[in-house]
Amino acid sequence: MHLTGKTALITGGTLGIGAAIVLDLARRGADVSVVARHLDQPADALAKQVQALGRGILLLAGDMSRPDDCANVVAKTAAHFGRLDVLVHNAGGPSPGKIEEVTPEQWRYTMDLHVNANYYLARAALPHLKKHGEGCIITVSSTAGIRGVPGAIAYATAKGALPQFTRSLARDLADDNIRVNCVAPGVIRTRFHADMTPERKELNLKHRIPLHREGTPEQVAEVVALLVTSDYITGETIVIDGGLTSRIA
Repeated sequence: MHLTGKTALITGGTLGIGAAIVLDLARRGADVSVVARHLDQPADALAKQVQALGRGILLLAGDMSRPDDCANVVAKTAAHFGRLDVLVHNAGGPSPGKIEEVTPEQWRYTMDLHVNANYYLARAALPHLKKHGEGCIITVSSTAGIRGVPGAIAYATAKGALPQFTRSLARDLADDNIRVNCVAPGVIRTRFHADMTPERKELNLKHRIPLHREGTPEQVAEVVALLVTSDYITGETIVIDGGLTSRIA
């Protein structure tokens, strides 16, 4: 898919991995609709960067755990730009706790934000994606969803559902030439991992990650761009983790 003249909707798009995806797709020619729970200074700064690239940007506030918000951001994007070609659901956040510590309310919210939102967004976007003969959906999982992590059962379970959602949706939409793929980042240099203890960071870099370094949001964005622009990849989950999940220990 060539992105010039196309429109991409990115949730969780004002910081970290989301912002890197927005800028990468804009550099490749896409106009971008960016969704965040709160539109504050980072959103304004991002808008200026996108505009400097000569691309259009629409900033939308929304809580992706809510079905109505998911439908609204899709509708507003299509109305503003006249089309929707790429959907990237990146919005999320940590959900710590062992099973006895996670309340039913936290469990439901985690599933709504990380899993159900993909259903709501894709269902709302589908009529628009079908209009131009091709489309692309990207889901965002995590290495936590592949291997599991201690003390984050809700988050790991939610992220673990996304590769299967991706495979199933890819099969359903292949005849419409709509490709669906997933990225699964590992330890990436973002606010998500900012509260990691020095001991945990040393363990990761010295012993758990074969490349002995954190990834960057830009490296994740590069893979997202590959999956968006390459027209012969669908149903796949690409892990971006410096080799973390290749280790047994």
